Amino acid sequence: MTEPVIVGAAPLRPEDVVAVARQGARVVIDAGAMERVAASRALIERLADDPEPHYGISTGFGALATTFIAPERRRQLQASLIRSHAAGTGPIVETEVIRALTLLRLQTLATGHTGVRPVVVDTYAAMLNAAITPIVREYGSLGCSGDLAPLSHVALAALGEGEVHTPDGSVPAAEAGITPLVLEEKEGLALINGTDGMLGMLLLAIADLEVLLDTADVAAALSIESQLGTDAVFAADLMALRPQTGQAASASRLRALLGGSDIMASHRDPAVCTRVQDAYSLRCSPQVHGAARDTLAHAALIAGRELAAAVDNPVVTSDGRVESNGNFHGAPVAYVLDFLAIAVADAASISERRTDRALDRTRSNGLPPFLADEVGVDSGLMIAQYAAAGIVSELKRLAVPASVDSIPSSAMQEDHVSMGWAAARKLRRAIDGLARVLAIEVVTGCRALDLRAPLQPAPATGAVRDLVRAAGVAGPGQDRFVSPDIETVTELVLAGEVARAAASVTQVTGVIEGEDA
Repeated sequence: MTEPVIVGAAPLRPEDVVAVARQGARVVIDAGAMERVAASRALIERLADDPEPHYGISTGFGALATTFIAPERRRQLQASLIRSHAAGTGPIVETEVIRALTLLRLQTLATGHTGVRPVVVDTYAAMLNAAITPIVREYGSLGCSGDLAPLSHVALAALGEGEVHTPDGSVPAAEAGITPLVLEEKEGLALINGTDGMLGMLLLAIADLEVLLDTADVAAALSIESQLGTDAVFAADLMALRPQTGQAASASRLRALLGGSDIMASHRDPAVCTRVQDAYSLRCSPQVHGAARDTLAHAALIAGRELAAAVDNPVVTSDGRVESNGNFHGAPVAYVLDFLAIAVADAASISERRTDRALDRTRSNGLPPFLADEVGVDSGLMIAQYAAAGIVSELKRLAVPASVDSIPSSAMQEDHVSMGWAAARKLRRAIDGLARVLAIEVVTGCRALDLRAPLQPAPATGAVRDLVRAAGVAGPGQDRFVSPDIETVTELVLAGEVARAAASVTQVTGVIEGEDA
């Protein structure tokens, strides 16, 4: 069983968000957090009784911020805010994303900086613990004033309206077993003014890319070894001449992954191998993978800062003030989401180039055309490379930044927005594409290794080849239905099995845990 995640005692860790989002971990609210929540609520209630207007407490919102709202209309104001802002449309967003979003909003509520009542905190925790996931539609957030539409759909479910997913299927929120909230002053704003959707997707993406960048090194090792490349270019002293952290880590991993290979040893003698240099896609793998690793490290730094934030507007400060601010703007998160999409596209691009070299008899150093069994009758893995190329082409389009766009909204009150939600959505699709491109390289590299028999591969690459074969992907032979093989290996890649198989015999460290083997 996954350990419960404590909310409100300290900033959440990335692994806490993944545990709740993907593994169904329960949440427990820290007792001290509930005391802070109650204290900040008392301040909001005093301001609610003040004849002077206070934004979000006794006024309208956004472009209507100058409109005073009488006390007897404020419950209606809060409910109307949620209903009107729950304007999402399009496909249903994945459950893991909504659980991450809900948890992150709960964490902000538990800081005591939003002014909600304790019952609001309890309701969000209860939804998570009962596996009640509000149905949220893909389009609607501009990534400024927070992820307004997605967060409003979650808040709507807390009000007992809209639809939700439950362990027993989709039902109206009123039938899900959660006591509906009746929102008081300030609470509607507190539930929807946050970067929680884009941050949740960033954290999930970081978790995925930690696995995929380790796998990219493994896939590159398979290609370098099976295409009779050299590992001399990955020497530590050469890497030290360019002190880039990620590059050194990737090169170190490649040295470990290729260590002990009979295939690599077979052409070290200059009399046997007269090539001066390998192609860039082989020789420069650490430079590209390393740059992606450094980008991921930067994204993790920004995500960590955002996890420590309490994003709301207005916000209750530690000294008891209620202040408007712009912390809901998604630019810090949006930029790194876009940056990661660029790194993903490039990592996939170099992978596809390595795959293509393996299939071209003029560049593969002795492998049969397309790794086919009977050339002319069999096509081998020809079209697998087509699939990789098609994905890479799409990833290049997905790498176009969303965060440089802005469309004004709310009668020009919100005249510059981050598009962070859109950046996050396209990054999720890009990560899926990278996994598939790497899977195709692994399928190709494993077949090419077998074709180098009787020479034996390195222990690490051999372990990956054995994993793939044990999963039912056959070695060289007559043409077979290729699509199921790619899907099988894609699942192994996404689950981290390929990276773990290699690490099990080399003890190479991962993308975040260390910089060297």
